[in-house]
Order: sequence, then C-alpha cells, then structure tokens
Amino acid sequence: MRINTKNPGFLKIRSELRSLKNPEKAKTLSGFFKTGPGEYGEGDRFLGITVPDIRRIVRTHRHASLKNILELLHSGYHEERLAALLLLVDSYQRGDEEQKKEIFELYLNNTVYINSWDLVDLTADHIVGGQLYRKKRSLLTKLARSESLWERRIAILATFYFIRKGESRETLRIAKLLLHDSHDLIHKAVGWMLREVGKRCSIEIERIFLDKYAAVMPRTMLRYAIERFPKELKTHYMKK
Repeated sequence: MRINTKNPGFLKIRSELRSLKNPEKAKTLSGFFKTGPGEYGEGDRFLGITVPDIRRIVRTHRHASLKNILELLHSGYHEERLAALLLLVDSYQRGDEEQKKEIFELYLNNTVYINSWDLVDLTADHIVGGQLYRKKRSLLTKLARSESLWERRIAILATFYFIRKGESRETLRIAKLLLHDSHDLIHKAVGWMLREVGKRCSIEIERIFLDKYAAVMPRTMLRYAIERFPKELKTHYMKK
C-alpha cells in the first residue's frame, strides 16, 4: 500500500513506533517468527519493539481513525501491523453495533496482513468471535476451509470467545474440520483450544472429543490438548 504522507495521524503513530526500534532485537524476532525462505513468516520485517511498548503507544492513540489504522495495518513491519490490530480490538470493544460491524468487515477484508500467529491470537477472538457470538457462524466454516493458513487459524481462535462464555460446541465443530490440517501452527492452535474447553467448559466434553478422535489427531495437536491432564491420563491418550 502506498503511504499517505499527508496523513499526520498515521505518521505520528508510525514515528512513535519507529523511535523505539532495536536492530538487535529485530534480528532475534526475525528468527523466532520464522522469516526465512520457505518458512511461515517468509519476508516479514521487524523493528525490534516489545509488545508492552506497542501497547503503550496504542493506548495513547486509541481514538485513531480507521483510515489511520488501516494504513498502519498495511505496513511491511510486523510491529506496526500488530499496533494496528490492537487498535482495532480497542475500537471494536468501545464501538456501537454499526462500528463493530465496520471493524469486523475491515478485519476480514485484510486477512492478508494478519499473517502471523501472534497477530491472529491477540485479535481473532475479540473481533471475529465477538461479532459472531450471537449470529450465524457459517463464516467460521468458510475460514476453516480456506487455503490461507492464517484464515484457518482465525477460524479456530475466534471460538475462544465462545469458550470464555462457557460454550464449547463451535470449538469442537471447527476442531473436527481441522483434524487433518497439514500445518503445525493449526495443530497447536486446535490443541490449545481443546485444552481451553477442558479448562473453562468441561473436562468431560474435551474427553468425549478425544475419545473419538485422539487416534487420528496429529500428535502435536493431541499433546497440546492433554497438557494439563494427569500423567496417567496423558499416557492413556498418547497410546491411542
């Protein structure tokens, strides 16, 4: 996206973020987020800014316009996209129904920029889960079947909102759709959400799902799902 140099609001946020850049930390983050050729974060760039510092700047600009936020979201730098997404979450949570709908649609229209696990994990439940909680949820099926790794992760992470409300049905439905996904980042996300079902909703519900599918689940998914189980129960499911 071409940057609008006549947009002072956007430029102020960007300037504050870039004043905190740390090249050494940026190099470490590039390795941590797998930005090498053929890796999931290939080509992503980092400024080396800590998440607490990003959140601090977000708090000072929480009334930024959606235009400014969108320009920031289209940045080539990871931390600027994260700041934009955290601003969207804050705006969504403070917005009325019309504003929430606009932010929800903006989010889904820009998933190409929500292209890392942390960007998804810090936002999908608040915006996508929050918007779909009392509405039809067929969109989650579409996202779960997407060719985009990040849209598939959005699908399962969005259900975290439902889990926190005590509802597990949608998580289990999407988990079933993703059982045979090829990517490790989906295995981890599904296992994590299954673990949260057991922790926040019902361990019995999680166990019913595992009794049926543990034998065909990727091992990483299963290990994440049973992380909090007693040793004997872990052994039981791993033997499946």
